[in-house]
Amino acid sequence: MTGPAPLNSRELARQLLALEAAIGTLPPVGFVAAFRVCEKLRRPLTALAGAAGFYALISRALTLAKRESPRLSMVQVKADGSLDSSLQDGPVESNPDKPELEAEKALVAHLLGLLFTFIGAALTLRLIYDIWPSELFRSTAEGTRKA
Repeated sequence: MTGPAPLNSRELARQLLALEAAIGTLPPVGFVAAFRVCEKLRRPLTALAGAAGFYALISRALTLAKRESPRLSMVQVKADGSLDSSLQDGPVESNPDKPELEAEKALVAHLLGLLFTFIGAALTLRLIYDIWPSELFRSTAEGTRKA
């Protein structure tokens, strides 16, 4: 996967980012929603693939996303697979007209695309449903899978 993430990965990423932005108690700044999505995925994926396996996945997703959005150049993967960025606590709010939303979407979409490739759509969606059990999200994600 060297080009942009597949369309269904992008739509799913958009939905996950919207959910995380909606449940946050503070206004989303920088890449907070993307960091929360990746962190929520990190825990079960580390159990499934190990810390090194998740580190490899998130590092590859970040490398692919950096090609689409130079704003991600400030983001780094820590040894435990979590993400670190000086922009996380920065003054820039995420909103649909801002480039950081596209950067967040690219990062999460590439991570999801890699998961679809390596563990398959069924296991990836099951993992997502376990983390985000909302029925509204579930029905929307089912439509995304069919696209």
